[in-house]
Formats: sequence, structure tokens, C-alpha cells
Amino acid sequence: MYPEIEDRHGGRIHQLRLATVNSHNSRRGIVARTIKSGKQEKMVSIPKHVQDFLPGKLAWVATASLDGMPNATPKGSLKLLDEHHVSFADLFSLKTRKNLLENNKVAVTLVDPGTGKGYQIKGTAEIIDSGALFEETSKQMKAVPQALPPVHHVVNITVEAVFDQSVGPDAGKQIA
Repeated sequence: MYPEIEDRHGGRIHQLRLATVNSHNSRRGIVARTIKSGKQEKMVSIPKHVQDFLPGKLAWVATASLDGMPNATPKGSLKLLDEHHVSFADLFSLKTRKNLLENNKVAVTLVDPGTGKGYQIKGTAEIIDSGALFEETSKQMKAVPQALPPVHHVVNITVEAVFDQSVGPDAGKQIA
């Protein structure tokens, strides 16, 4: 159904929307760059203050189907993989997964309502169903106190832009 490549841990990455994926190992699992039309997608570094902001925040993940129907859903499992990638566990995400298989562009918004600070990360998603990153995420999700279903997939996002979403004059300003 979807072309696949193998990573060095034997895991599969579903290629999305005819994208070619080059992968290599990192200390945290899969790191991949998506290339479309023979041109590498822009990958940016998440600023340090945004990296420090991410832990413990509820993330709102926005996707859209091929025909443009939007979907936004909360994710409590967003984590920083490195300065170029974030990921989240797919536990209940039928619409999110379907949308990402059709259109791999994604936006993730995190806000601290107490301070009014917030950031939005935009990028390209990959759905991962095995390998080091999948196993590590599954193990972490089993350790949470809530009774949750098993991880179906992990969504790995290559960050292409970061925006300030804080209350104030810089709201909406691209910072990376």
C-alpha cells in the first residue's frame, strides 16, 4: 500500500505522499529527512527556550486531509527528540493517522495558560510502527499511571518552522 524502507533497527517508516525518505540512526532512534521533488525540505533547529518549554505541556496537533478537512486533537505525549525533531504517541488517533497518510504536513501548538506563553511547531510527519523510537515510546507510555491502550504508531515530526504564539506583540512571529 505505501512504499517502505528499513531502518538499521529493522523498523519501518511509511513514506507519505510519494516522499522519499533517507534515514540513519541517532542515539534516540530514527532521524529522517523528507525529500520531495528532488529538493530537501527545510529543517530548522528548535530554539533552546522552546525546547525548555515543551516538557509537560499538552500539545494540540493539527492535520488536514487531502481534501482540506482539518482535524485538531490534544496529545499528552509530545516529546523532544533532538533540536530538529519532536514526536508523539498515537493511541487513539484514527483521523490524525488517516490525515497524515494523505497529507504529511502538521502543526503542533503548545500554550501555558498561566503565563500566556506559547509556541507553534510546523513540519513534516512520518508514521513509525516499529524500531528503536517506537519501542522507546511504547515503554515510556506503559510507565504512565493512567491505564492507556498500547501505542499503535509514533509520529515523528521534522521541524520546518517555529512560531511564537505568546500573548503580546510577537504573537504569530516566526522565530525559527
